[in-house]
Amino acid sequence: MSLETIVATTVPTTAGPVSVLASPDGVVRAAGFASVPTMAARLEQAAGPFALREVGTDDPALVVAIDALRAYDAGDHGALGSVPVAQPGGPFMQDAWLAMRRIAPGSTLTYAGLAAAAGRPTAVRAAGSACARNLVAPFVPCHRVVRTGGALGGYYYGLDVKSALLRVEKADAAR
Repeated sequence: MSLETIVATTVPTTAGPVSVLASPDGVVRAAGFASVPTMAARLEQAAGPFALREVGTDDPALVVAIDALRAYDAGDHGALGSVPVAQPGGPFMQDAWLAMRRIAPGSTLTYAGLAAAAGRPTAVRAAGSACARNLVAPFVPCHRVVRTGGALGGYYYGLDVKSALLRVEKADAAR
């Protein structure tokens, strides 16, 4: 049995380099403001082993995701929402990740609001877990989920990155 091949590259953005890992059909399986090896380890832990091939930013499997990241970086903060993504997780996690994709750029939603948007209003801790387990940031924008009262909460890639993403999105939305 051969392992699934995942292609990976790193894209420079104003918020920092974003590693993108995708299946050959262009579905983003992992992404984030961390190195390719770090993102590959997170994906392997969640989904099992695969064959990793690092490629350039012109690889056909990554073109859609890279174009969307560049558009996002240029101010089109809705560009990431059309990129196909897939990550392992149960029904609530899938619902929470879909709900995150519906949070408009420049807006935030509380963990309680995310739980409600995912169909389980009492599952606030599970909503937080969905953010923590999200493998495809910023394509699934967990950075838009905050604590009640507006405090940032956590972010796998650091609060400086989360704060910067929110600040840029809010400034552009106000224009």
